[in-house]
Amino acid sequence: MSPDRVDDAGPWGESPAFDQDLLLWLGAEPADVRAADAERVREIAEEFARGFDALSRVSRAVTVFGSARTASEHPDYALVREVAATLGRAGFAIITGGGPGLMEAANRGARDTGALSVGCNIELPREQGLNPYVDLGLEFRHFFARKVMFVRYACAFVICPGGFGTLDELFEALTLIQTRSIRDFPVILLGAGEWDGLVGWLRERALADGRISAGDLGLLLRADTPAEVLELVEKAHRRQRAQAAMPRRRAPA
Repeated sequence: MSPDRVDDAGPWGESPAFDQDLLLWLGAEPADVRAADAERVREIAEEFARGFDALSRVSRAVTVFGSARTASEHPDYALVREVAATLGRAGFAIITGGGPGLMEAANRGARDTGALSVGCNIELPREQGLNPYVDLGLEFRHFFARKVMFVRYACAFVICPGGFGTLDELFEALTLIQTRSIRDFPVILLGAGEWDGLVGWLRERALADGRISAGDLGLLLRADTPAEVLELVEKAHRRQRAQAAMPRRRAPA
């Protein structure tokens, strides 16, 4: 292949993710391609409906994010497994992206205690199958539909050490809280010392320059142990239940 050739395989010789076709727009698409976008709405709605239907049986849950690349021998794997087990014993289901690494650790911890273990897998060029510790598994083609499931059925996020995907979920959750799209939704950073650099940068640059407020920075909660995670989650869940009893804003006529 010529070094300057561009093909559909991508830089790693893989087929593109499904969303790449949806989100690619060059501005010179023929009429049939433009018209096809409206037809995609039906497929997207069906994906949302399948997710809502499958997860409607979940009572209370915690969504756990973390690296897919962490080996089972790594200390983080054992920590995340015990965090999920602690939450499971307290009656919380566990929701993850369904993949390997720390997602597997969380699902495994739920399985250890008999808690519901949910995996919301995504179709990727680098095949990511559901890990063997998922009880309720869902397959998604669209990242945005999958993201809704992570938030809709959880009362807290636990953010474990991870890469771009984990950081994406972290900052999306913070944005949803900052814009009051969700209420009293704890975002818990797990791991002693793991997040010091990120939090320091946010404090010394983003906060100092007025790009976020002190209250925004305070949305980041820290926990080093399973017991600390459980305390934060249960405290937030009690607030959520109290707020649910308050009168809700009526939908527009």
